[in-house]
Amino acid sequence: MAALDDMVGVAVFFTTIAVVARHVSGGGMPLYMVPVMIFLPLLIGGAVGIPTGFLLKRTKKRGGTLTVLIAGILLTSLIGMLCNQYLMPSPLLNFMLMGMAFSAAFSNLVTEEKLTQITKDFNPILGIAMIIVILNLGAPLDYHAIYQAGVYTFVYIVVRAIGKYFGARLGAKATGLDENVQKYLGLTLLPHSGVSLVFTGIAVSVLSQNARECVQIIQGTIAAAAVINEVIAVIVAKKGFELAGELKEK
Repeated sequence: MAALDDMVGVAVFFTTIAVVARHVSGGGMPLYMVPVMIFLPLLIGGAVGIPTGFLLKRTKKRGGTLTVLIAGILLTSLIGMLCNQYLMPSPLLNFMLMGMAFSAAFSNLVTEEKLTQITKDFNPILGIAMIIVILNLGAPLDYHAIYQAGVYTFVYIVVRAIGKYFGARLGAKATGLDENVQKYLGLTLLPHSGVSLVFTGIAVSVLSQNARECVQIIQGTIAAAAVINEVIAVIVAKKGFELAGELKEK
């Protein structure tokens, strides 16, 4: 559910940022690039992920499996960077969608046991990579921007929470899911993820030249909301699991 939630967010964000980039750059980005920015990463990730999956099926040793996986990730990234450099009018190709498509492609070609082992072996590398990404995104942040965000932060948190909760509830009801899912799924989706931080970095890069005042608002709003949500929303999400009866008492 969280992955699907991110994918919808990715599609909406990159459609919006393409239109905004076109507006602030005075028509520098053609409108036909909007679907390209969404579907090209899926194509790249799937094109590399499928042969990677077949190679993973044939690889028996854990070291070899990890090597094949890392090689697939690097190849996907390399193709994405080349497309950004020579195909896109600006470096806006979505590497997150590439990763999702790549992972979905290879994970559906290997057995459940193999996938569990791959995930276990790759988790330490993933943890280090996430730390580097977050440090890179947070290092240039001006903490004064957090104080200046003010009402934008409040509006963002409230509107995001309403969208998460009622969107999940309506979707669960429309698909006839259990009453517990309808009531509490939205609560478990409230915590802020690294996706929003990645989006912030992309938005800042697009707006930095022509809309500097918007950059400060976006940085401050998302940073403040991430801090607040990582405290409040995590508690709310835990409560949602408890109310749904999904957490067993020790």
